[in-house]
Amino acid sequence: MNESIRLPLADFTGRGRAAPAPSAALVVEDDPSIREFMRFALSKYCSFVEVAETLVDAEELLARYRFDLLIVDIRLGSASGLDWMLERRRDGDGTPVILMSGFTDDAVIAHAATLSGAELLAKPFSVDQLVQAVERLLIGGADPAEAVPVEIAERSVAPNAIGLDGIIGHSDAMRSLLALIRRVAGRSTTVLLEGESGTGKEVIARCLHHFSGRPGPFVPVNCGSIAAELLESELFGHAKGAFTGAAQAREGLFSYADGGTLLLDEIAEMPLHLQAKLLRVLEERAIRPVGTEREIPVDVRIVAATNRSMAEEVTAGNFREDLYYRLNVLALKLPPLRERVSDIPHLIRLFSNHLSRELALPPLRLSDDEIRQLQTYAWPGNVRELKNLIERSMLLGQSPLQCLEQASFVAPVTVGDSNSDNGYPLTMTLEDVEKNHILKVLRDCSGNKSEAARRLGVSRKTLERKVKAWNASTG
Repeated sequence: MNESIRLPLADFTGRGRAAPAPSAALVVEDDPSIREFMRFALSKYCSFVEVAETLVDAEELLARYRFDLLIVDIRLGSASGLDWMLERRRDGDGTPVILMSGFTDDAVIAHAATLSGAELLAKPFSVDQLVQAVERLLIGGADPAEAVPVEIAERSVAPNAIGLDGIIGHSDAMRSLLALIRRVAGRSTTVLLEGESGTGKEVIARCLHHFSGRPGPFVPVNCGSIAAELLESELFGHAKGAFTGAAQAREGLFSYADGGTLLLDEIAEMPLHLQAKLLRVLEERAIRPVGTEREIPVDVRIVAATNRSMAEEVTAGNFREDLYYRLNVLALKLPPLRERVSDIPHLIRLFSNHLSRELALPPLRLSDDEIRQLQTYAWPGNVRELKNLIERSMLLGQSPLQCLEQASFVAPVTVGDSNSDNGYPLTMTLEDVEKNHILKVLRDCSGNKSEAARRLGVSRKTLERKVKAWNASTG
């Protein structure tokens, strides 16, 4: 099987500014003169341009190359380029697309407008109009607050956009969330993402950054995975000699994220003394590297994420109330997968198609009955668990239902103990149940503490502390 080929980036210098360009573009057009015009026009901005006369030709090229941009005629003889793209979107292809139309059919144009990650270009058009359309799609030339469609699901899963994990928005819960993202993405407002482990908080954060129009990078940091004594230096940087081992000065993640977005994941794990310093940074928009007295101004949009109830953490005294209110300017609650089961078929198709290309395996094909059964499962690990299940199913050549039956995350019952209601002997203490369950998950993860912590919905630091207290082997 041919693997998709990735091509080097070219420089996009259209309209007098330099910015990253799509590396590869595919034009699907049945008019030979327009095909050659498009090939010539795009060759100045893309390092690789292919053209196809029919949808069959296009499919063959897509099987060989990974394209960053598709330019498709809506009417291709008796075939419909729009219907083809709608089908590809349903199959999880989020590649940005420019739809070309040489006629004015209001119904077709209205239908085309519903396609996510798309621009409509009326024929005839100039090179400059083409360049502007490319910029709006891939460089953020348009106002991001207005450019994001309500249904941004498939565009947001394009590998060149914000990652492989998708945002599928067919359910009412996700439609409401995506509408809020569309409204606030282009603003500098601090956002607090709340949701269970595996619901896709980092994906949403990347989506907010992708559509923000901010020129700086997206920088994620897990506050629970860095030792408390090192986290301040990681965030704010340090001067040479600021502490033992600081052989040279180093910039922190706030500096790296200048002009962009900083995701503070597992924000509830941040030590109290550091919370006070973060509050000052948010108020003053300046950082003070460890071991210095100087303040450095930074322009960083903060997105914080947690799988805990921040209000409860404040009540318990684990999190500063003033910082909570400063972070909670806008709270986005991510629904668990069990509350958006109508998205499950679309997520399965999305992950199956991505993993098929990545693993060089045929995509998963499930019956309606199998999908209905998967929709009745509780999904404690949410979207992450579903993605892992699809990958395991494809690798083993088994149905996802078989894989679910084989993966037991419940501690085993002692043989011969009949005094059990929920899989645990009633004589077991709560501490023993917790220990038994955590060690079972660790064994299932082959000792990978980061993965086990994600499944359990706790920080790695918390997990390591418990395992150390038990003096348990996790191999």
